[in-house]
Amino acid sequence: MKTSDFDYDLPPGFIAQTPLEPRDSSRLLVLNRNHAALEHAVFRDLGKYLNSGDLLVLNQTRVIPARIYAQKHTGGRVEVLLLRREDPLTWECLVGGKGLSAGRTITIKNGPAAEIVEVLDGSRRLIRFAEPIEPFFARVGNVPLPPYIHEPLRDPERYQTVYAHDPGSAAAPTAGLHFTPRLMAALQGKGIGIAYVVLHVGLDTFAPVTEDDPAAHRIHTEWCTLPEETAEAINNTRKAGGRVIAVGTTTVRTLESAAKQSFLVDRQSQVKAYTGNTDLFILPGYIFRLVDGMITNFHLPKSTLIMLVSAFAGRESILHAYGVAMIEGYRFYSFGDAMLIL
Repeated sequence: MKTSDFDYDLPPGFIAQTPLEPRDSSRLLVLNRNHAALEHAVFRDLGKYLNSGDLLVLNQTRVIPARIYAQKHTGGRVEVLLLRREDPLTWECLVGGKGLSAGRTITIKNGPAAEIVEVLDGSRRLIRFAEPIEPFFARVGNVPLPPYIHEPLRDPERYQTVYAHDPGSAAAPTAGLHFTPRLMAALQGKGIGIAYVVLHVGLDTFAPVTEDDPAAHRIHTEWCTLPEETAEAINNTRKAGGRVIAVGTTTVRTLESAAKQSFLVDRQSQVKAYTGNTDLFILPGYIFRLVDGMITNFHLPKSTLIMLVSAFAGRESILHAYGVAMIEGYRFYSFGDAMLIL
């Protein structure tokens, strides 16, 4: 297996620059793994493909305005992207600017003073603020859109899911951007359950795998939690013969991390609540313990995400589906259309 096995050519015109309105008007490509058939639908028709007794699991993380602009004492500009809070004052960050070594201080206009306390790999740094940065978000923070989106976002809430609740992500769990309150109510009215996990998304979601052997790629840890009530909903669903449908790759990784910690071996095994860090990197050959289906967007070439969906549905099936999606004019990446894989 090589990283190049997960490459494909995507002309820039296929990359969605703005979200559709309403949210659930995006297209939905349905892939059935049992017979590799493809079906074209609209996201609001999701309920046609789910059964009463199935369970949708969604990541209710909320994107924080994590991009902050600062200055060095020389006046040079510094861009800081908050990735992960280590303690109330200290964050792991991605920085843009020269000479940002340990001990350097930076100034944030209308914000607290900050010091670089440790140099990590590449452009990652540990930065300690003089006081908690969160109360300053409204004044100094900016929504960190992915680098392939060049159009300004008129409404920052459009880069949040309608069920976003727990702040902490540097990027949105974009598979969930297609849901509307009306669609969720309709699904529940059909007897489809809804449960929540949290995984605070880091920037690895955008990072291509650069090693020739994908197994050599290092994926950074992200914090996640699968609460007790979600574990109970999953166990009841599995016991009754329903399917667990993960909304997004972040939810897949949370569910499978909890399954690993719970030593699941069959549908009679019960998943337990889980809170902690995960660095689970899912490649083809992985045995899924908990996920029966997933909703996901169309992913970047050579990314960990296209490798994950390939592990679930087969590399050839995924690349074929992507090829068909391009022929049919689907929109790709964060603000693009969706896939349902069953």
